[in-house]
Amino acid sequence: MSGSVWLPPGARPDSLPAIPRQRTPSWAQPDPIDELAVRLDDFIAAAVHPDEIAALLESDGLSDDRIRERYGVKNSFALAEELYERVDRRYPEPEDLPHDPWRIGLLACLLRGVVFVLPGFAHLLGAPLLAGPRGDLGLPAGTVPLLAGALTGWAWNQGLAHRAYAWLGLGDRSSARRCLLLGAPVGALLGALAALAVAGTAQPAAVAFAAGQSCYLGASTTLLVLGRERALLAALLPMAAGTLPTLVRDVPESARVLLLLGSLAAVVVLALVEVAPAVRDLGRGCWTAGLTALLPFGAPGGRPPAPVGGPRLAASLPYALFGLASGVLVLYAALGEVLAGGELSAIAAPAAVALTLSMGPAEWLLHRFRSDSLAGLRSTGSPRAFRRATVRTLAVCLIGYLAVLLALALTTAALWPHTPSPDGFRLAGLLMLGVVLWTGLLLQSVGAVLGGAAICCAAALVQTLALVTHTGTPHIVGLVVYGAAAAAQAVLVCGLLGRATAHR
Repeated sequence: MSGSVWLPPGARPDSLPAIPRQRTPSWAQPDPIDELAVRLDDFIAAAVHPDEIAALLESDGLSDDRIRERYGVKNSFALAEELYERVDRRYPEPEDLPHDPWRIGLLACLLRGVVFVLPGFAHLLGAPLLAGPRGDLGLPAGTVPLLAGALTGWAWNQGLAHRAYAWLGLGDRSSARRCLLLGAPVGALLGALAALAVAGTAQPAAVAFAAGQSCYLGASTTLLVLGRERALLAALLPMAAGTLPTLVRDVPESARVLLLLGSLAAVVVLALVEVAPAVRDLGRGCWTAGLTALLPFGAPGGRPPAPVGGPRLAASLPYALFGLASGVLVLYAALGEVLAGGELSAIAAPAAVALTLSMGPAEWLLHRFRSDSLAGLRSTGSPRAFRRATVRTLAVCLIGYLAVLLALALTTAALWPHTPSPDGFRLAGLLMLGVVLWTGLLLQSVGAVLGGAAICCAAALVQTLALVTHTGTPHIVGLVVYGAAAAAQAVLVCGLLGRATAHR
């Protein structure tokens, strides 16, 4: 019958013997290619192209003649293609994740933010030294040399820090110390000379204060570059604590000067201790070693001990220009009240304090963005997916920084004596300036400082021209300038950091 199975008479289906399985004949040999695939399974499964397998076979010493004799294929490439087809692709994650150089603790960044703001107490102590008749810009005469020295120091020390960090990146800590040993005093001298050049009718005490500020900037740069934030904090705390009584009562001028000189001396001594090995080298007559660390091609008349391919001097120039431009923009934010006819105390306006305090969280969020970008390189599978992930991470970090800056601005304005509540224009301008500074630091971290420096320099120049020509209200002009610079840098950041090669 069609579809039925014939059974012998009296037999039941469950009583029949099972059909034996086919057995491999004793004379049959296993496939040698299968054996090789089992032996190299992990490597073959992770290979992205048969040529990787061919290279492994050749490195194991398998010649084409031996491959033809043993495996029955033409050559190593043919065998590699056969192995590639027999093993499924799988790309296991490494047991240990690769080192992330951008991981940093939040506490360390917050400590740096506090260290950045503590020197502002010195301006409160030295306020009587900066008094004087107002000039053409509405600034007291004593503040002009102070600002000139500060801008000179910010520009010089930003470039100096980049050069010292470059030496540290090459693993040459001794050259970094020599660079700081010679560069910091030069910056202090330049700052003092700039203050003296614009002193005008200012008192000698104001010029001396500006010179001390220049010395502090050089010494503190040395300590920050060499990772001695805690030592710098310990040197500044007594001066900050001594400033508190001045907020409620008059303090003798001699006590103010003593606190200022004591704090400055402590910071300078700590910086000298950090560069002491370089001092010993120079004491043995190795002046050429120090000049080589500071100059681009070594000192004349001596063999440069620095390694070939050291950092170029011209590479630090954009960082110095960014330091100068960002300093000008921050000073305009701080001087808005003074330029509008406010009191001298507004030179340490809450906006400047908020910006300075926010640099700690800004640094942590910058590291967080770079760390998440490296994770995005590992987790995304296409350039478009990586670009989307990068833009999303950038937006989260930037919004987080602006939220911190806004909270600090409102808090400092509420606590600062005799300060009106900030209006919408002032807050918007401050937030736009925060975008400019944070995106500028981000561009620096990926080596694209030239674009950020050019935008900040242009913004500083426009705002300076508006101030000199008395064009518009300072807060309105600042909002427009900061907004344009923020938009330009945001476009630059999105266009650059959407490419995976920018995160190497």
